[in-house]
Amino acid sequence: MADTVLYEVSDGLATITLNRPEAMNAMNAEAKIAFRDAAQAAAADGEVRAILLTAAGDRAFCVGQDLKEHIGLLAAVKQSGSGQTMSTVREHYNPIVRALTGAAKPVIAAVNGVAAGAGFGFALAADYRIVADTAGFNTSFAGVALTADSGISWTLPRVIGPSRAADLLLFPRSITAQEAYELGIANRLVPAAELRAEAEKTARALASGPTLAYAALKESLAFGLSHSLEETLEKEDELQTRAGASEDHTIAVQAFVNKEKPKYLGR
Repeated sequence: MADTVLYEVSDGLATITLNRPEAMNAMNAEAKIAFRDAAQAAAADGEVRAILLTAAGDRAFCVGQDLKEHIGLLAAVKQSGSGQTMSTVREHYNPIVRALTGAAKPVIAAVNGVAAGAGFGFALAADYRIVADTAGFNTSFAGVALTADSGISWTLPRVIGPSRAADLLLFPRSITAQEAYELGIANRLVPAAELRAEAEKTARALASGPTLAYAALKESLAFGLSHSLEETLEKEDELQTRAGASEDHTIAVQAFVNKEKPKYLGR
C-alpha cells in the first residue's frame, strides 16, 4: 500500500489510516487508489472481523477530493477534449463505498477532524461513527458546483432524513460535532484526546464478537430500508436461520447457561 494510506491487520482488526495530514487527508490520485485497495482487501479478508477507518493528524478526517490536483486535471481534460473529468467516482469512490458498506463485518469510523465532501461520504459508509468533539462535517459539493458522490445521496437521508439531507446538500455549511451527534451522524461523541483509544477499544470489541451475526445485522438493516415489512420479515427469517446454525450461536448459548463470557470464533 502507498504511504498516503496505511493498512494494518492485528488480531482480526484491519485499520485503514488516511495519511496525508499536511493536505487535510485530501484524496489525490495515489491516496484514492491506496484507499480503494485497502478497503477491498479488508472486506475480502476472512481473517478480518472488523474494520477501523481513521486518519492521521488532528485537523481533518478527510476533506474529499484534492482540489489542487483536480484543477490540473480539469485543465488537462479541457486541452485534450476527452470530457472524462470525474471518472474518479466510478474508479475509486464507488468501489470504496461498496467495500465498506458491503463488508460482512462491522466498520467503525473514528472522525478526528473535518469530514467534508467525499470524506463525509466515507464516514457515513461506516456502520458506526465515533467523533471527536472538535470534529466537523460539511457536504461541500454544491459549494464547488458539483452534485453528491461517495454514496452520500443514499446514506445521508437514511441517517438524518430526506428533508434535512436536502438542506445540507443544497446549502452546504459546517456542522459541529455536537450538532452531528444531535442529528444522528455521530453515534458517539468523545474528547479529541480520547478518540483513538476509544475507537480502537470499540473496534477490537467488535472484532472479537459474533462476526456472522454482525454481518447479518448489516444486511438486515440495509434490506429493511428499501423493502416492505413482509419482505423484511422473510429476510429476517433467512438471516436468523443462518445465524442460528453458526458456531458462535452455540458458543453464546453455552456460555449463557454456564454464566461465562463467550469466546467467539467469528463463524
